[in-house]
Amino acid sequence: MNIGEAARRAGLPVKTVRYYEDIGLVVATRQPNGFRDYDDTDVHKLAFVQRARSLGFTIKQCRHLLSLYEDKERVSADVKALAEARIAEIDRKLDELASLRRTLSTLVAECHGDSRPDCPILDDLSGAGGLRNDRRVRGAERSRRTPAKGKPHR
Repeated sequence: MNIGEAARRAGLPVKTVRYYEDIGLVVATRQPNGFRDYDDTDVHKLAFVQRARSLGFTIKQCRHLLSLYEDKERVSADVKALAEARIAEIDRKLDELASLRRTLSTLVAECHGDSRPDCPILDDLSGAGGLRNDRRVRGAERSRRTPAKGKPHR
């Protein structure tokens, strides 16, 4: 089948299929006229890589997963280790996003949002707030985690 049909069946743009071929993830045979010729196995590999990419695996990791998939003597522990490493990456990113959200929420809460030009958000972004803002943000985060005695947790 031609590249357009293979791309359609795999759920990928033609440009992506060409890229995957260029980097050696999939190797299409060439017809005498030079056109690429894909078979069902190639389409399956393309779909496999597309699914792995949708789960956030890098090209290098996809290459490794594909080699494990094709190796009938593989050990599933190798596959599991790759997936666990990906989960750890996701957890790290989630922690980072939660921290960014807390910091930005604190800055938004400190901004009056009125007609005055003073803006803690811009001060922080420009570095004008310096350590003062960093301490204030960390202090606000700490106060949310451990409320003062007699005061309800927000």
